[in-house]
Amino acid sequence: MGSLQVRDFRGAMMGRVDKGIFITTSTFTEEARREANRDGVPPIELVNAEKLASMFEELRLGLVPRTVYELDTEFFDEFE
Repeated sequence: MGSLQVRDFRGAMMGRVDKGIFITTSTFTEEARREANRDGVPPIELVNAEKLASMFEELRLGLVPRTVYELDTEFFDEFE
């Protein structure tokens, strides 16, 4: 996601809110990150796919915790 989309979003929220949250399943460019935190305008929190997944995990939102085991093949080498 680029700075143009972040700037357009800021324009849509001007005069209505104190802060915005922009969520994408993609990533943000460096220019978009700079635009989101530009001085003199309401901040915009950028949430990319990785951060969104972490937030869902932290809140356990729509997730079921599971234990996953991985086979240690070295343990079985001595039995060959």
